[in-house]
Amino acid sequence: MALFSQPSQYGLQALLWKSRVFWSASRCHQLFAASFGIPKRDKVSYFSFMTSSSTALPVDPQGTDACPSKKRSEVDYEEEKGWEEDTQEIHEGKLRFSSSGGALKKQLTNHTVSRHKFASVQPPGSPLCAEEWNRLRESFQSPEIFEEVMFNSMIRYNSPIDVAKSLLTHVAKSNGDIGYNLLVKYLALCVQQGKTSEICDVYDILKIRFKILESGAYNLLIKGLSNSDQWRMALTLLEEVKRVTVPSRSNYESCIKAAGRHQEMTLACELYHEMLAKDLVPTLDVLQALFDHSRGMKNSALQKELFGILFYLRENQVYPHKTFMRSIKLWFESIPGENWKGRLTNIKDSGQCPVCNHQLEDSELTEEEYNNLRERIIRDVIHGTDTFRKTSPQEFEAFQRFVENRLPFDIVIDGLNISHIMPRKVQCENLFEAVNCLAKDYARLLVLGRKHMLTNSSNWKREVMKEMQNKADFFFAENISEDDAFLLYATLRSGKHCKFVTRDFLRDHKACLSDSVTRHLFRKWQRGHQIVFSPSAGGKHITFLPACSYDCVVQTTGDTWHIPYKDTFEEKYSYQIPRKWLCLQQKYSTS
Repeated sequence: MALFSQPSQYGLQALLWKSRVFWSASRCHQLFAASFGIPKRDKVSYFSFMTSSSTALPVDPQGTDACPSKKRSEVDYEEEKGWEEDTQEIHEGKLRFSSSGGALKKQLTNHTVSRHKFASVQPPGSPLCAEEWNRLRESFQSPEIFEEVMFNSMIRYNSPIDVAKSLLTHVAKSNGDIGYNLLVKYLALCVQQGKTSEICDVYDILKIRFKILESGAYNLLIKGLSNSDQWRMALTLLEEVKRVTVPSRSNYESCIKAAGRHQEMTLACELYHEMLAKDLVPTLDVLQALFDHSRGMKNSALQKELFGILFYLRENQVYPHKTFMRSIKLWFESIPGENWKGRLTNIKDSGQCPVCNHQLEDSELTEEEYNNLRERIIRDVIHGTDTFRKTSPQEFEAFQRFVENRLPFDIVIDGLNISHIMPRKVQCENLFEAVNCLAKDYARLLVLGRKHMLTNSSNWKREVMKEMQNKADFFFAENISEDDAFLLYATLRSGKHCKFVTRDFLRDHKACLSDSVTRHLFRKWQRGHQIVFSPSAGGKHITFLPACSYDCVVQTTGDTWHIPYKDTFEEKYSYQIPRKWLCLQQKYSTS
């Protein structure tokens, strides 16, 4: 039962008054006894731990407003992390902070040391009686954190629920109070093991005691209930959360998956659209679930929704993983009466699909698109953002004059970025090898460097730098300057033919473009102009992959779909060139 505690120095009567306990205790006693199996004679004597949290809002039977003075919860869950990170935070726990700065610092230090010190503590394999828990606690090196450490271990080792119940029962008998941290950890263990009845008991207690809970309890309750036959209770909780704040992505995704598992696809899609409207970015996991749960359904509205997800992948340059690709393939092939067939394939360098011989969309922009994009990037990204927090107006003006006097370039190289390609090699040797490699295919090279490269050192040898300057133009910016703006300006001013080399994804610059059409053009231009590093066999030499001649996004002609996906290797080395694709064709009957 996730109940809330106050500092132990309060006496029982003072604590009940401070907490404003308005409801009948009998119902709480019943729930407590049912959850923890406590003998009836013991209920009244130690069930007085029904105390208030500093964050949750206690119920007033008169319908008046909740207590106005509330602090931040001592158990703080980051809502966007997902189950694995949620449980990690539960393992680590949080302390109740006093108002004293010195005490806070001491607690933080002690907590950090203790967490690592006792990370390997193993919980008992079966429930213990009070005397056994006492002996275990007394032998523990830091008795004051014994219960916290033990519950962390129970979650880590997925202990039986009865073991956790026996510890909570012991704590309640000993202290007359159970701390909020322990009860949330108990709830986490119940959710981890899918113990629906225990989760519902916790929910019942919380409904009686509080109007509003903090986000950590909601996250656990929604996740636990959505994975059970009581999944509609998770929808009720989602509505409660919406009354006070924006639900987290994990809240929505738990409910979407629950609706999908029970074939409530209209509801699942409504929740998905609501999630997008709140600017919550869906994970590939929930998108895959929508395809999985729609398999075999003949429903034109649902089909339109799933096509919309594919267009979402296109517009946002999202590359699914192979498992997601398989789900998409199986869904297409399961549509009654439509006869879709899918195959995974590698697209040729020319952009032709070897399965259907279809030519994918060209990555080249029209002259009008290119001119519009160039103007928007120079205006909104280079001049319209925080460029001059990363360089000075004088330096950028000098760079513009430098470029205008030497146009056009064939390729622009982020020198400092490329110098770190192979960490075991000297930086100037990395850059020298890259310049030599690129000079074979491009006549006019511009390398963007930093002034510290001109200082003779172990990483930047003067003779190597002089030899490179015979093969390429160099512009040396101040050491504190960031050169993305320089890179974009020089490349765009050189014309449509000019390519650029960097391992950066340039995501921040895409984000500066205000409309989706321009962002799409930027990504398309980037895919067609960014040359990326490719590790050679043995990792001893620098090689580069050519810029993509075709557009690496989801594409359709109506009776064909081409969907790119990435494997782990490609994600490590390249943001833009997924050579692996799913080709889907609709086979028409010849009869």
